Amino acid sequence: MSKSKFAHLPLSTRGPIECAVSGTVLLNTPYFNRGSAHSLEEREEFNLTGLVPHSVQTLEQQAKRAYQQYSTRQNDLAKNTFLTSVKEQNTVLYFKLLQDHMKEMFSIVYTPTEGDAIQNFSRLFRRPEGCFLNIDNIDRVEHDLAQWGKPEDIDYIVVSDGEEILGIGDQGAGGILISVAKLVLATLCAGVHPDRTLPVVLDCGTNNKELLEDDLYLGLRQKRVRGEKYDEFIDAFVHSARKLFPKAYIHFEDFGLTNARRILDHFRPLIPCFNDDVQGTGCVTLAAIMAGLHVSKQSLKDVKLVVFGAGSAGLGIADQIRDAIAAEKGVSKEEAAKQIWLVDKPGVLTTDNELSSGQKIFAKDSSEWSGKERSLLSVIKEVHPNVLVGTSTVPKAFTEEIIKEMAKHTERPVVLPLSNPTRLHEAVPEDILKWTDGKALVATGSPFDPVEGPWGADGEKITVDVAECNNSVVFPGIGLGAVLCRAKLLTDKMLVAAVRGVADLSPALKDDTAPLLPGVEHVRPVSVRVAREVIKAAVEEKIATEKDIPTDDAELEEWIREQMWDPVYRPLKRVDADGASRLARAELKSVGSIQGLPTKEERDQMSKNMRSFAKSLGLGD
Repeated sequence: MSKSKFAHLPLSTRGPIECAVSGTVLLNTPYFNRGSAHSLEEREEFNLTGLVPHSVQTLEQQAKRAYQQYSTRQNDLAKNTFLTSVKEQNTVLYFKLLQDHMKEMFSIVYTPTEGDAIQNFSRLFRRPEGCFLNIDNIDRVEHDLAQWGKPEDIDYIVVSDGEEILGIGDQGAGGILISVAKLVLATLCAGVHPDRTLPVVLDCGTNNKELLEDDLYLGLRQKRVRGEKYDEFIDAFVHSARKLFPKAYIHFEDFGLTNARRILDHFRPLIPCFNDDVQGTGCVTLAAIMAGLHVSKQSLKDVKLVVFGAGSAGLGIADQIRDAIAAEKGVSKEEAAKQIWLVDKPGVLTTDNELSSGQKIFAKDSSEWSGKERSLLSVIKEVHPNVLVGTSTVPKAFTEEIIKEMAKHTERPVVLPLSNPTRLHEAVPEDILKWTDGKALVATGSPFDPVEGPWGADGEKITVDVAECNNSVVFPGIGLGAVLCRAKLLTDKMLVAAVRGVADLSPALKDDTAPLLPGVEHVRPVSVRVAREVIKAAVEEKIATEKDIPTDDAELEEWIREQMWDPVYRPLKRVDADGASRLARAELKSVGSIQGLPTKEERDQMSKNMRSFAKSLGLGD
C-alpha cells in the first residue's frame, strides 16, 4: 500500500498498532486478538506460544471457517447470536465476515433479525456490552460514563431509551442492542473506528406488560418514568457525555414519539447530535423521492406527498421534504407544507384534531374536509398524490384499490412502504408493481427480492430491483463527516448536503429498472460521498473545528478514506506499558483498572463539576 499524504493523521488506519499487553490479556482483547492469524514473530514477542494452535492462518482462511460455522446455524436468530459471539472475540474477523457477505448478513445484524434479538434480550443475555444507565441512579450517570475512557477516547455515542424499537415498541433495557447495532453499521458502512464508539441505554422502566411479568427481564421492573425526572435524566446524560467526551457526536435512537423530536429540538442548537428516526429516515426517503422524481421527469416543485403514519419517522420525512420543497421553490416552510398531507389513526390530520407540535404545520383546515371522508383512500381520491409514504406499521394498509386509485392520476407513482419489520409493511413490492403494470417506483423499509413481470416492450418479462430505503446509506456517512471535521453542530445544510450525496449516486438515474437507492453492499463509497458533502457544508458554515481540511474534492475524499477503519490485521508493535496509550494498554471499550475506587469526596467533586458544566452550556442545573 502506497503511503498517503495524510498518513500522519491521528485516526489514520495505516502502519502498526502499538500493543503493551501480552498472553491471554491480548487474546481476550477483541481489537488485538487475531487467534490463529498471529504470526510466528508476534507469538514469540507477545508470549502467545502455547496459547494458540501451531498453524498460522490468514484472515481469509479464518473468515471462510467462520462463514461455514455461521451457515450451520438453524435460523436467523441463531445466526445473529453466533455473529455476536465472533464480535466479542475478534473485532477484525467480525467485520471482515460482514464485509464479505454484506448483502446476506445485513438483515441478520440489523432489521429484521436484530428486532428479534432485542425482544429476546433477557433470554439470550450472556455478557453485557455498552453502558447501562438507570433513572433511579441519576447521581451516578457521570461516574458510570466516566469509566469508558478519557476525553479523547470516544468519537461516536449511540443512545436509546428503548421506548420505540424497530416497529416492535417498548423493549426497555433491551434497547442497548439497538445502540450496539447502529454502531456496528457505522463501522461497517462508514469505517467509524469500532474501539472509539460507545453504546448506551437509558433505562427508564418499561410499559411492556410481557417484560414486566417476565422473571428473567434484566431492566428496571417498573412503569416508565416520565415528566420532570425523565428530563433530568436526559440532561444528566447529555451534560456528562459532553463534559467527559467533548469531541463525541451523539446519536439518539428509538426514543418514543413524545420525546424523540422534543429532545432533538432542545439539544440540536447546542451540541453535534442526530436522531436517526427523525432525520435519518427523512434524509434517505428524500433521496429516494428525488431519484424517483428524476426518473418520472418531475421535480420537488411538483410533489404532492401523502404520509401514512404521523409518528416520529413520518414527521421526520415530512419535515425533510417540506424543507427541500421550500428551498427549491424559494417559499416559506408553511407554504411548502401545503403540498404534504399527514394521515394517521383519525384520518387526514386537520386543525380539529389533537396535534403534536410537529404535526401542526401540516394540519389542513378542518373546513376543507368538513363532511368528507378522511380515510387514506379518500385522501388519495381527493389529493391525487404522486408520492405515497408508509410509516404506520399497519400491515397491508396500501390496498389494491388505493394503489390503483393513485396510479390513475400519475404516470409513475412513487410508493414507499417503509414500516419495519417486514411483516408490518403497508404493501409488498410484488403487489404494488402488479397493480400498476410495473410503473410504480418502489422502495421499502426492509430488503425484498427483485420482482419479475411482463412490463417490458411488447409485454417482455423484465426484472425490477427494489431499493431498500435503508437509513444505513446515509446516517453512517453523516456521522463520519461530523466526527472527522469535529463539527460543533449538525445543521440543516449539512443534512441537505448528505441527501444530495446519496441521490447523486442513485442507480435509477441510469436505468429505471434499477433501485432508487444504492444497495448496502455498495455503501462504503456512498458514505465517502456523504461525508465529503457534510464536511464541505460544515466548513462553509464555519462550524468545522478540525484543522487543515482539504478543499479539493479528490483530496478531501482521500483524507476521509485515510481515516476510515478497515477490517485488516495490522502488525502489532510492542511498547512498554509506562507511557503507553489506553489503546495500547487494552483499555478502550473496557471498564475498570487496578487503581483504587474514587473516595466519597472525589465523587462529590465530580457531581459538583457536572453541575458547573451544565450551567456553562446554559442547560440548567
